[in-house]
Amino acid sequence: MPEVSPLDPDPTTVAGRPQTSAPESRALPDWIAAGVTFLSSGAVLVLEIVGLRLIAPYVGVTLQTSTAVIGFALAAIAVGAWAGGAAADRTDPRRLIAPLMVAGGALVVAVLPLVRFAGELLTGAAAGNVLLLAAVAVVVPAALLSAVPPMVVALQLGNLAQTGSVVGRLSGIGTIGGIVATFATGFLLIAVLPSSVILVGTGLLVVLVGVALAVLLRRRTPGVTGRLPVGLLVLALAAPLLAAVAPTPCGRETAYHCARVTTDPGRPTGRVLQLDTLRHSYVDLADPTYLEFEYVQAIAAVTDALAPAGEPLSALHVGGGGLTLPRYLAEVRPGTVSRVLEVDPGVVAIDEEELGLERSAQLQVRVGDGRVGLGEEPAGQRDLVVGDAFGGLSVPWQLTTVEALRLVDDALAEDGVYAVNLIDHPPLGFVRAELATLREVFDHVALLARAPVLAGEDGGNVVAVASQQPLPVERIAAALDERQLAWQVASGEELDRFVGDAGVLTDDFAPVDQLLTPYATTAR
Repeated sequence: MPEVSPLDPDPTTVAGRPQTSAPESRALPDWIAAGVTFLSSGAVLVLEIVGLRLIAPYVGVTLQTSTAVIGFALAAIAVGAWAGGAAADRTDPRRLIAPLMVAGGALVVAVLPLVRFAGELLTGAAAGNVLLLAAVAVVVPAALLSAVPPMVVALQLGNLAQTGSVVGRLSGIGTIGGIVATFATGFLLIAVLPSSVILVGTGLLVVLVGVALAVLLRRRTPGVTGRLPVGLLVLALAAPLLAAVAPTPCGRETAYHCARVTTDPGRPTGRVLQLDTLRHSYVDLADPTYLEFEYVQAIAAVTDALAPAGEPLSALHVGGGGLTLPRYLAEVRPGTVSRVLEVDPGVVAIDEEELGLERSAQLQVRVGDGRVGLGEEPAGQRDLVVGDAFGGLSVPWQLTTVEALRLVDDALAEDGVYAVNLIDHPPLGFVRAELATLREVFDHVALLARAPVLAGEDGGNVVAVASQQPLPVERIAAALDERQLAWQVASGEELDRFVGDAGVLTDDFAPVDQLLTPYATTAR
């Protein structure tokens, strides 16, 4: 027997630490270990992205909702990875990996009916609603699936000399899985599939892989693999059926909204376009001059005061919805050229298929972001720019800033007018800040609102009007009276008092979501 020197390293240790060797038969084939890690990590990112869309119809798409979903997803990943690693030290991972995948996949599917049922009780952008729905959407399935990769790592470690390469390789594969899932979901899947199909498909794929892994492990190491949770297998199959009977605000899912068109029971030709929780637009298929919403009537009153009756205008509309105002202008001011910037192609499709939209040289529709569209507008050509892209639960902040308003000003003719629909509720922090921002860019600004809103006692829709030339305030007020609207026009010192010391919004600092005070309602 050869003599072992006291200075020679212990053959049962690596770098002075005990070596825990695992039989080769215990480890998974490398490609299977990589596939399980890739899928588990990717499914969590799919759940995170689709989860945000899933809760949006109930609580809106705001900075808070994005923060809540991302925060809970990260928390679930951390808890799952920690717990999975700890469990792998105490229990043979072969007993847990397949059951965890089946459980995680089944709950990914179950998230769909859970959020829909819970959303009926938690509608509105209150912080509690946002946090609860975000937690329901991501926490449990994300934690279960995040426990799988550290168990795969533990299973693949043959000895401590391979720790770095095994952990690094599988960690990288998991990250790649998340990246692929993120880009595939955001750029491809959401564009072609409803969120419900994406969730159900992802969950069932994870369940099937979990079942296949259980069969493989049972054949390789009989008696070691844990039992699959039969109840969760049943749940994975039953959840799509539960989702089918769960209440949903979606008649049709677009790239940005849950949308539906309903008929006005009091007006057979009236159609209401609902986006998420709001009645967004009203279109009378037989009479384009019929304007149901008061804020649309207020903007129409502004157009009445801009030019003599019947004279055509050149108009740019930032935000389309049902295209109520462009149709109105085409009817009452023949020859008017309206260009509409609408970010959601699904809304435009609904306009064409269900609301009778017919595009023409006089009514042009461009699908794309409003801020980008403003930057591409020829300078000094528009008599009117209408802003109608803000909702009660969601405000595209990039359209609110000084920089955005300078683009509006560039698009306007010398005497052109900007009329924008704003929504807020007491203390009206967002409306005041947007008015302050308008006054930073335009020499003349006025606010159209009901008296209780001007007094700071109520909220809802208001219309801000801005121009570099003096506004026809008296004619606007007369046009409001002719339409029997109980709205007033505030300008000068009255507007000074209303705006107070509100700050100006810029691309560098626009805390719109924090300033906005939403109100849970289905009307605009």
